[in-house]
Amino acid sequence: MTDTQLPASMGGAIDLSALAARRDQPPAPERAQGGAPGVIVDIGDADFGQIVELSSSVPVIIDIWAEWCGPCKQLSPVLERLVEGYGGRLVLAKVDADQNPQLVQAFNAQSIPTVAAVIGGRPAPLFTGALPEDQVKDVLEQVLAFAEQQGITGRVPVGDAPADAEPEPEPLPPLHQEAYDAIDAGDLDTAIAAFEKAIAQNPRDTDAIAGLAQVRLLARLRDRSADDIRSAAAAQPRDTEAQLLAADLDLSGGHVEDAFLRLLDLMATLVGDEKQDVRLRLLDYFEIVGLDDPRVHAARRRLTTLLY
Repeated sequence: MTDTQLPASMGGAIDLSALAARRDQPPAPERAQGGAPGVIVDIGDADFGQIVELSSSVPVIIDIWAEWCGPCKQLSPVLERLVEGYGGRLVLAKVDADQNPQLVQAFNAQSIPTVAAVIGGRPAPLFTGALPEDQVKDVLEQVLAFAEQQGITGRVPVGDAPADAEPEPEPLPPLHQEAYDAIDAGDLDTAIAAFEKAIAQNPRDTDAIAGLAQVRLLARLRDRSADDIRSAAAAQPRDTEAQLLAADLDLSGGHVEDAFLRLLDLMATLVGDEKQDVRLRLLDYFEIVGLDDPRVHAARRRLTTLLY
């Protein structure tokens, strides 16, 4: 939600510095056939630096696949079709896992297909496995929304059309726009109020619910020192407020599993009403990370066992 860090929903530490440093290599090749020119490219270990540079103007989706992978054959056409439909607002970079072990390792691709994004030079793991098309589209929309917040709104040319030939994206709902404008201005209280109003008007507004949880997290960390938060949590392992703030810090830095584990371990030591604050904070985290995320599924299962 800020211009200095990825939101937790796109978090995850991936070190691409060594690969991104290969900036003197030739540009990544365009696909020889199929796909819109410049929108779908095949890349390898040696030319990833050009993708990092490109991501400063347009979000790049990374598709790690292999010829022998059945789910890859289901997912890749979906990704290609959807990315082409954005008319140059996204680029799809395809990585053959068998030929590019460094990229596989850099993106921590435990299984394939693995899909990630690079936005403004910064990596964001997205999902693994072959998802239904509507879920893939939702993920791509989230990538575009986050990129827009970072001021990354470029477009690559598609075929013979100029880069600005496609229509502008639909505007955000008014209260969402009010919230994002307030965030840009550093006015988190106004952003919270706008999201709360949006939810009051439509309790099923999942974007507003997740946005409210994110802004509340930012507000809790406002004017607080990360070192002080860490020190307090280490000194007071059973202090609920100290651990909640440390978990906020974990999540804001993309350390999703650490945040979940901290609060779940804390909850295991609590009784009665003391568990409520921790439970509510975890529910906020689930909204931020995304309810379909496998890390949320695992944490929710353990939360259920701790509650009953």
